[in-house]
Amino acid sequence: MVNILPADTYTVINKTILTENDRKILTMLYQPIIGSDSINLFFTLWMDLDKNEFMSMEENHHHLMTSMSMPLDRIVSAREKLEAIGLLKTFFKEREDSNNYVYELFSPISPNEFFSHPILNIVLYNAVGKTEYQRITNYFKIPKININDYEDITKEFTEVFSSTPSTTFENNILNVKASNSLGISLEDRIDFDYLISSMPKETINDKTFTKDIRKILNDLSWIYNLSLDELKNIILSSLNSKNMIDKTILRKNARNYYQYQNNGKLPSLIYQNQPEYLRSPIGKDSKRAKLIYTFETTSPYNFLKSKNNGAKPTERDVKLIESLRIDLELQPAVINVLLDYALMVNNNKLNKNFIETIAGQWKRLNIETAEEAMNQALKESKKKSNQTKTYNKKETIVPEWFGKEIEKQDITVEDEDEMKNLLSEFK
Repeated sequence: MVNILPADTYTVINKTILTENDRKILTMLYQPIIGSDSINLFFTLWMDLDKNEFMSMEENHHHLMTSMSMPLDRIVSAREKLEAIGLLKTFFKEREDSNNYVYELFSPISPNEFFSHPILNIVLYNAVGKTEYQRITNYFKIPKININDYEDITKEFTEVFSSTPSTTFENNILNVKASNSLGISLEDRIDFDYLISSMPKETINDKTFTKDIRKILNDLSWIYNLSLDELKNIILSSLNSKNMIDKTILRKNARNYYQYQNNGKLPSLIYQNQPEYLRSPIGKDSKRAKLIYTFETTSPYNFLKSKNNGAKPTERDVKLIESLRIDLELQPAVINVLLDYALMVNNNKLNKNFIETIAGQWKRLNIETAEEAMNQALKESKKKSNQTKTYNKKETIVPEWFGKEIEKQDITVEDEDEMKNLLSEFK
């Protein structure tokens, strides 16, 4: 892992054509998934470009920290999300005085591609909720206009233009700017040789598993965590009469299968942070407001990573976060508050039973924001504190003489004589 410093320099290179429409796509479609920090970083790098919007001057990362009013570790986290979602490529070069980075900017994919994507579409739905998702899709829909009663009188090119000898021309223009998007990239997790060999031969042909289909299958396998056998059955139910895989039916069948196996739920990402519509208004500068902002703008994974002093969370801890996010459907900021509270009261240990008990209670209380979670945690903390005080005040049952001085009494002559007589019997 490269250790980045504020003095390290960077240059921004534009690999695409960025438009105002891209700003809307980034804000409405990408921001709910990767958060405002990442979108802010993208816009800041965009602003660093020269007048021709091709390449920036060399800057250092202290410039980014100042212009974004953000610590470097948060900038790196925001950058990694941009890389993961296909908006940025990062290159690194070690130098004697300071290391240098090159950041290549790419366009977001079109709304049509986004809503057809097997991963991004579902993650957006989980991030914003049903109502907001419908509002976003309606914004990007093209209104239908009935032109059935109209005649198409559009001219074709050859009807307007004709070819005639004019000038000499040599087409030697290379690297002309064009709109260029990366999309998200996942590790290959499917052994297609094994998958194809396990399929009934009469159901497939040489064109069944195209490059495009393989990518979709890999994406679906990842987001829905499908085994090869599960994937095979989904493919068989998605074939058309020509033994080709229908992409629309394939995505629908994979989604339906996952929902059937998971009580109607859809997959989510543990790298997610709090959706914008559940965040507190920005502007307050109190210690509590800053803490809320941290809970809201940090993913549970990164929050736990920071608690581990930068070390990656263990597989057991990641599964615990996944369970809180997917099974109990707690919001990311609520999970962060819960993790912070659990570590505080359990001597920096993540007690699974304790966390699940509190998580269940918070789910039943319909807690969705960081502030609600903090208030509830405070109530729990005060309740425990009062119970401890009550316990300490309870009187302990002890012998009657415990802690008291035994009174000294003078012995009489008669008593002394009686004692002597008794003792004489044992001589």
